[in-house]
Amino acid sequence: MRLADERGSAVAEFTMVAGLLVVLVLSVLQLSLAMHVRATVTDAAAEGARHASLVGADAAAGVDRTRALITTAVGADYAQQVSASRGAVAGLDTIEIRVLAPLPVLGLLGPSALEVTGHAPVETLG
Repeated sequence: MRLADERGSAVAEFTMVAGLLVVLVLSVLQLSLAMHVRATVTDAAAEGARHASLVGADAAAGVDRTRALITTAVGADYAQQVSASRGAVAGLDTIEIRVLAPLPVLGLLGPSALEVTGHAPVETLG
């Protein structure tokens, strides 16, 4: 025998569980998108550094290569702030490509920007 005050409880329970499930699924999708953008931008920065380190290439070629890869993979909005610099690591001349991209996160949770770098030793002949 059911009590009269239990009517409609299944609808209320379903609404609460469905709302929680939707939030969980959207969170997983958002995290997946952010990780995809991070991996893509990191790979593009490393590839740009390798391209700039080739004999006869310069830092501008690495920046252009990085921008082209990011634009092709995730869009031009993520390739706005790309810079290159030279440095030395363990006595080797290196090139560093730095990318500052927006992180596609909904809401106010988490960081709003993503900064990655790619390094490569500069090749020399002889």
